[in-house]
Amino acid sequence: MRIGIVCPYSFDVPGGVQNHIMDLAEALIGLGHEVSVLAPADEDSPLPAYVVPAGRSVPFPYNGSVARITFGPVSTARVRRWIARGDFDVLHVHEPLALSLSLLAVMSARGPVVATFHTAMTRSRALAAAQGMLQIVLERITARIAVSALARKVQVEHLDGGAVEIPNGVAVAKFADAEPLPGWPGECAPGSGGTIGFLGRFTEPRKGFALLREAFVAIAAERPGLRLLVAGPGEPAELIEDVPPELRERITFLGLVSEADKARMLRSVHVYVAPNTGGESFGMILTEAMAAGAAIVASDLDAFRRVLDGGRAGQLFPTGDAEALRRTLVELLDDRERRASLSACAREVVAMFDWPMVARRVLEVYAAAIEATDGRVIDQEWVGPR
Repeated sequence: MRIGIVCPYSFDVPGGVQNHIMDLAEALIGLGHEVSVLAPADEDSPLPAYVVPAGRSVPFPYNGSVARITFGPVSTARVRRWIARGDFDVLHVHEPLALSLSLLAVMSARGPVVATFHTAMTRSRALAAAQGMLQIVLERITARIAVSALARKVQVEHLDGGAVEIPNGVAVAKFADAEPLPGWPGECAPGSGGTIGFLGRFTEPRKGFALLREAFVAIAAERPGLRLLVAGPGEPAELIEDVPPELRERITFLGLVSEADKARMLRSVHVYVAPNTGGESFGMILTEAMAAGAAIVASDLDAFRRVLDGGRAGQLFPTGDAEALRRTLVELLDDRERRASLSACAREVVAMFDWPMVARRVLEVYAAAIEATDGRVIDQEWVGPR
């Protein structure tokens, strides 16, 4: 099968959607399919062979974050050329309702289109305001995929349709077999030691790092061997803000890391913490930490609860409660058997998210979309943005 996949966000900046698309493409290629990915990226960016760069991106506020997107007449022309040259059996776009390449691809497509919705925006006012334009886009989509129950709920309640729920995948072996970073995770004895991990944009309020920092400072004052390992974009000075000078040397900041080093980082902690306060429809980092074998502590968001099997594969704490997070971390750091039990359950749960299994479910949707169109093409011509 010839498959065209469109990424809405720049490949020059790491992100969950970008990683999802790369892993899906590689899983599909591994299953014998021909795949091309179109994504915002500079022409000279180091990219996998299957990725076609669509040009430089610009920042755009979206879903409580800042996405880097490409849009406009030049982008429209590039999308159309890529579609024409690809002669795809199916076009798979991600986040088609964002102002992005995905929207342009839907409007330029002439055959079956599958769309994956990653976000779970519960505020319907913005969706309602743009309902006319959105309806045109939605009518051109043959089949929909939602990565979570929350994302699917948005489809049903606000976008006049359902979607097949297929979770984000994770390359389980890549994380399970990674080597820890040198000197990590170290000892973790009751009352002393232990390594806590966090990965993400720590300056973004909804990621909840301020809660973790507050809990770490409180615990570290009484636990002399405790360390915090952080990876992600940002400046070191912002990371250690409000941290007493005597505790700062116990925080190690890796900065942006490669996918390989991300796996090594997750293998280097006793407990991985996801203190997010909202805006999450799935929780990709949780499946990666599960695959790496880390015990997980996560805020009690609905999306996280679902990924962690109701708390069986990770310890949940009340969202936004730094004191509850502190207590949970102390209890878990002092209980090796509990950490081992959570890790064992996580390994069982994460098996359903392994990419080969997820990719086969996506292929079933492709087949259904192709059958539904039965070789028909969309007749109406779209002029594009001016």
